[in-house]
Amino acid sequence: MKDGSILSNLSVDALVKKALSNKEVIQSKSGALVVYTGKYTGRSPNDKFIVDTPKIHDKINWGKVNVPISPVNFEKLNKKTAGFFSTQKEIYVVDAFVGAQKKHSIKLRIYCQYAYQALFARHLFRRPNAAELKNFKPDLTVYCAPSVLADPATDGTNSEAFIVLNIDKKTILIGATKYAGEIKKSVFSYMNFLLPQKEIFPMHCSANIEKSGKTTALFFGLSGTGKTTLSADPERRLIGDDEHGWSNQGIFNFEGGCYAKCIRIKKESEPQIWSAIHRKGALVENVVLKPNGDFDFDSDKFTENTRAVYPLEFIKNSVAGGVGRQPRYVIFLTADATGVLPPIAHLTLNQAAYHFLSGYTSKLAGTERGIKHPVPTFSAYFGGPFMPLKPMVYLNLLKKYLKKNETKVFLVNTGWIGGGYGVGNRIPIKETRAIINAILTGKLDAVECRHDKIFNLYVPLAVPGVAADILDPSASWPDKNKYLQTAKKLGRLFIDNMKKYQGVYQSIINSGPKI
Repeated sequence: MKDGSILSNLSVDALVKKALSNKEVIQSKSGALVVYTGKYTGRSPNDKFIVDTPKIHDKINWGKVNVPISPVNFEKLNKKTAGFFSTQKEIYVVDAFVGAQKKHSIKLRIYCQYAYQALFARHLFRRPNAAELKNFKPDLTVYCAPSVLADPATDGTNSEAFIVLNIDKKTILIGATKYAGEIKKSVFSYMNFLLPQKEIFPMHCSANIEKSGKTTALFFGLSGTGKTTLSADPERRLIGDDEHGWSNQGIFNFEGGCYAKCIRIKKESEPQIWSAIHRKGALVENVVLKPNGDFDFDSDKFTENTRAVYPLEFIKNSVAGGVGRQPRYVIFLTADATGVLPPIAHLTLNQAAYHFLSGYTSKLAGTERGIKHPVPTFSAYFGGPFMPLKPMVYLNLLKKYLKKNETKVFLVNTGWIGGGYGVGNRIPIKETRAIINAILTGKLDAVECRHDKIFNLYVPLAVPGVAADILDPSASWPDKNKYLQTAKKLGRLFIDNMKKYQGVYQSIINSGPKI
């Protein structure tokens, strides 16, 4: 790369101007930018690889999620990527930190083909000050070049796209896809490899804290379950919306920004996110613009997985330092599209371990390429695609920190009631917020519960502000036999999924569904 072509750490205004002048984006009426990412509008899980080397081979949980690629093929892709960047007139470079606790943070450098990618990275990761940028030496380097295409026949990939993590060389290569989420998730994967070896628990979760700073809460969940929406609470302060670490010093955000889904977002139900998306400098992916320049958030013309990235400070009551006390509450979020899981359940330590390892939800349309309708899925740790180590590593860290801090755990279903997807309706957001509020204000710490015999869950009989018929899913099904059949079918899926894990204590297995 020629030094004259490298544009390092440009300001937001400069990146906005570059992205507009290069015609990479268009500007909405509010001043936010819109980028259309073409063929790739979500993560491409079949194109993600980890370089298999002797140093890491025995640590990685190899399989469908963590797919190996040889060092030889990595070097082929690396050569292609380096050759491409060497010919560019302009290359955008962003230096950043990952991790708000300095003791556990890493220095990140990202080389970008496009200005909008650099804007994404500047918003999303933690921004160094001028003094910290002096003599900045990265611990991890990302090269993101959508114009570079792999050749599956010679490069060992599955398509022209590639997202390759080389842990030994502390390098990530991203090619063929303009979807910016690949930058975020590949860096997250590296942190999820690194931190457990320091006995720090990396988590796919959002986090917020009481305004007084006393009560921290964590929200685990896959895309579409409500992590970002439910953690952006006007009555609480946002620590972060997606990726955190848990250490002996407390909770810390990996990022300095938010990456929010915005399909069908409403100002009334999500005022903070709505406001952030409409601010000048925000970057929005694949949202249709109306002729007058306003967003059409209801349109899924390009994808259901419409997104917006903005710095954390766009949420006015966010925690600038990105850290919080030891969490008092952990909430596992699931979007059950079958319509049979209760909307709230109190979990014991073993039940928490079971549901953490299960990571059940319904994979919603648009979050991955090819997903058109909700599909029941089990993603360990509520973030399996980003966790490269073996399952018991993360499970043992969860149990360690929950037990040490006497943290209370709840399972909250944000999915369907009155029937499955296409028949029933999504649980209203106001009802879910009432459930979350009751949890975080301690109103469900010790309440009378009923035992759901199929799912082996303890469900509160009453939650302030929530209708009783919502608390019992079977009550809203017209056909009770159909409900029972569907519930048993889902319970069997839980049981079958757990069989693939080796070395899980019987006490944890016994905490799951009973069919």
